[in-house]
Amino acid sequence: MIYREAGQFKTTYAADQQIFPIRQDRIVFAAVLAAAFVLVPLAGNDYWFNAILIPSLILALAAIGLNILTGYAGQISLGSAGFMAVGAFAAYNLMLRVPHMPVLGAFLLAGLIAAAVGLLFGLPSLRIKGFYLAVTTLAAQFVIEWALTKFPWFSNNSTSGVISAQKIVILGARFETPVRRYLLTAGIVAVLALAAKNLVRSRLGRAWMAIRDMDVAAEVIGIPLLKTKLLAFAVSSFYCGVAGALWAFAYLGSVEPQAFDLNRSFQILFMVIIGGMGSILGSFLGAGFIVLLPIALNIAAHSFFRGGVSQTLASNLELMVFGALIVFFLAVESHGLARLWQTGKEKLRLWPFPH
Repeated sequence: MIYREAGQFKTTYAADQQIFPIRQDRIVFAAVLAAAFVLVPLAGNDYWFNAILIPSLILALAAIGLNILTGYAGQISLGSAGFMAVGAFAAYNLMLRVPHMPVLGAFLLAGLIAAAVGLLFGLPSLRIKGFYLAVTTLAAQFVIEWALTKFPWFSNNSTSGVISAQKIVILGARFETPVRRYLLTAGIVAVLALAAKNLVRSRLGRAWMAIRDMDVAAEVIGIPLLKTKLLAFAVSSFYCGVAGALWAFAYLGSVEPQAFDLNRSFQILFMVIIGGMGSILGSFLGAGFIVLLPIALNIAAHSFFRGGVSQTLASNLELMVFGALIVFFLAVESHGLARLWQTGKEKLRLWPFPH
């Protein structure tokens, strides 16, 4: 009875095409934003900000980028972490070498540089697809990591290859405390997530989905495959690049190329699979699930094994659970947690009548 659209009439095309056409969804969305920007900063502690909230939001942003490419455009990629590394090192060098470079400007330019690199490695998608495209993007992961390690210029001639991100100062305000870094991260992620949601609902987003479903038919009806596929790689890499810059500046403070290795790419891919391919909400659900699962497993293991567990056993247990969940979602619900959430809403709309 609560979640019904009865009596909510649409009198314009704009009202019918809005992101949240049902009033209850708009109320819930506003409540979530209020909780994220008001309640959480007041009630959270440093551990929640540093260990859970900030990395979850940054990884959700990277998952949105991969979801645009894989979930909406149907192009497989295993190089998301490499584009994150491009964004992180690009933002660091922009702040280091360009006088009076604002932090937000460095983040934006870092995303654009990552987009340019994504365009370069997206060129093979015009000829190959599927497993062969995955191998190509995997090569991009290794090439980027090798280049950042081989050429010391990227790390300002650091012997260890580690870069220390500059302090975040925006309009004279210093973002050094965990709560301020969380608010900055949440603001950037919210703006880019809203932009992604509108983008996938636009003409370009519909072209991506047409190519995903059947590229030959999409080309027949006039969709340019070259331009559309490359735009998917560029937009995806832009999001991953901004996420990498936030990872270096707002989360860790100092990073090395090995922080964006193949395991990070697989982690982002798991977020998309578990959260839901072709869903912006699924990117957030998958990121939150992946970040919280090791913590929950650690607590459960210590509760079950009174004497404690070794780090090796905990790590192997985490990998086993990850693998089982991926198999489950691929076999039972390929659209992940987002689809389960959508199904629950549909049942609530019809309750108490049978479906």
